Amino acid sequence: MAIMRQISAERACAMLSIIREFQALSSSNLLEITSVCHWYRYEENEEIIRFHDKSNSVFFIAQGEIRVAYHSLTGHEVILCDLAAGEMFGELTAIDDRPRSATVFAKTSTLLASMTASDFMEMIFSNRYVANAILKRLTSEVRRLTERVYDFSTLAVSNRIQAELLRIAKKNITGPNTALISPAPTHFEIANLVSTHREAVTRELSSLTKKKIVLRKGHDLHILNIARLTDMVNLVRGSI
Repeated sequence: MAIMRQISAERACAMLSIIREFQALSSSNLLEITSVCHWYRYEENEEIIRFHDKSNSVFFIAQGEIRVAYHSLTGHEVILCDLAAGEMFGELTAIDDRPRSATVFAKTSTLLASMTASDFMEMIFSNRYVANAILKRLTSEVRRLTERVYDFSTLAVSNRIQAELLRIAKKNITGPNTALISPAPTHFEIANLVSTHREAVTRELSSLTKKKIVLRKGHDLHILNIARLTDMVNLVRGSI
């Protein structure tokens, strides 16, 4: 069960300042936001939002990582995305007042600030910078989902795996042509991200290892040649 936390205004402002949409806000703006937030600690695998429930709060990730997923009637999990500290979620229901479109649970011990839908909408209407940041966030999500629909509709399984690895690698750059994914997602998790089975992921990672594009070391996955992986994905995606 989530545990509600009491956090000083100073510490709350410091933690909310890492939220991407809040990074350019003044201290006074952050203080206004903290005054309407409640703080909760969720432990690993604890459910935060359930698919189709009627809650409408928006959440801001101060610490930890969450997973957004959908489960079919047969129990199959489709991973929509993982979000880490600095991100937000739940804004769609706050905007359109419709039931939740996915289930969200904590991947790690996670500290969240929550805000009611009414306070969230008031924040958008009263702060031009926040409104612009939210619009850019929603536009980015549309572009990301458009790309995923294209990939699922046109790419072979091996190419979808390559595209997903490239997407994750771009968030974990370590050098001009390298990335470190740590800890690496399991083969099962990658399979759920691209709608395939674990064996297909194992085969493709083995192939990429032989081509010296990736290297698995313990719980880490090293991307050794981002440029080549990018070329492979762009070749099958065409002009998207």
